[in-house]
Amino acid sequence: MSLDVIDRQIIQATQAGLPLVTEPYQAVAEQLGLTTEDVMQRMQAMQDNGVIRRIAAVPNHYKIGYRFNGMTVWDVDDQQVDMLGRRVAELSFVSHCYQRPRHLPEWPYNLFAMVHGKTEQDAEQQAAIIAELLGDSSCQHQVLYSTKILKKTGLRIAG
Repeated sequence: MSLDVIDRQIIQATQAGLPLVTEPYQAVAEQLGLTTEDVMQRMQAMQDNGVIRRIAAVPNHYKIGYRFNGMTVWDVDDQQVDMLGRRVAELSFVSHCYQRPRHLPEWPYNLFAMVHGKTEQDAEQQAAIIAELLGDSSCQHQVLYSTKILKKTGLRIAG
């Protein structure tokens, strides 16, 4: 999908986040001299075409009390990874879940799922639930805890 001038303006107006107001799409529309419906339709079209991956809140887990943020990594059968990944992603406490290639022999893991706990025990209990769900489909796993907050941003288009 090629982006026209208006699509690029919408991306530039929203790439740092939607305005924190009651009607964010209306605020973007007013800023750009468009209708709210036009902004929403164009953003949906960009999402449908893969230009925008998703529209979602990105919380700072540390600020809301979740100090134990663990990337659980799993070694599962490559033939089952899509199905298993969907099942893990459906768990309410998994914020994101995806497949990545293995790098053998050092890195046998191909399924990743992020969990967040207020205590290490909370995060470990969530990993145990995933382990139970995966059962014998998982050969091994680890929980890798975040040690610092990284800047969370996506692609930026210069103005």
